[in-house]
Amino acid sequence: MIRIPSYSQENKPWKDEDLVCYCFGYTRKDIEKDYVNNGGGSKILERIVSETKDGKCDCAQKNPKRR
Repeated sequence: MIRIPSYSQENKPWKDEDLVCYCFGYTRKDIEKDYVNNGGGSKILERIVSETKDGKCDCAQKNPKRR
């Protein structure tokens, strides 16, 4: 099961359009919809894990907190 906290690291409530993954541009709404549409599994999470293993993650540049 995927859990997205109710509040961001800035202690503000998440909005549906807030980016959860800066590298691949996924929002909270994208991930929740993907989870529901795939019977409790996430193709988005699978993609993120796969791309990260292949060295295609660029969080250090794309994430405003540089992580």
